[in-house]
Amino acid sequence: QVQLVESGGGLVQAGASLRLSCAGSGRPGARFAMGWFRQAPGKEREFVAHVSWNGATTNYADSVKGRFAISRPSAENTIYLQMNSLKPDDTAVYYCAASVFGAVTRFIANEYDYWGQGTQVTVSS
Repeated sequence: QVQLVESGGGLVQAGASLRLSCAGSGRPGARFAMGWFRQAPGKEREFVAHVSWNGATTNYADSVKGRFAISRPSAENTIYLQMNSLKPDDTAVYYCAASVFGAVTRFIANEYDYWGQGTQVTVSS
């Protein structure tokens, strides 16, 4: 019903910047809260950032506050993640997610209903 496709990942040096994109499709006319998660090898999927359905509010993991910015520049289901001052610890597959069936209150993976395929971000030291 909802398809999410991430793009913009790559290999960069520490201190560099990247901008990830998530293009949503399906369910025309519907608008959903969306977010970004990341998962490094051998680790749990980790919350990164969230934006409300209308772009009015945002939430961030403590580890990325002040460095990353999530945005929804229009009312459409397309979001971005601007990542600045990247660190090797940011290396992970980054996933876009959409919450359709319930409210997001805990910023955990189970609160999101649809997921993209992921895009690899690698930060070298």
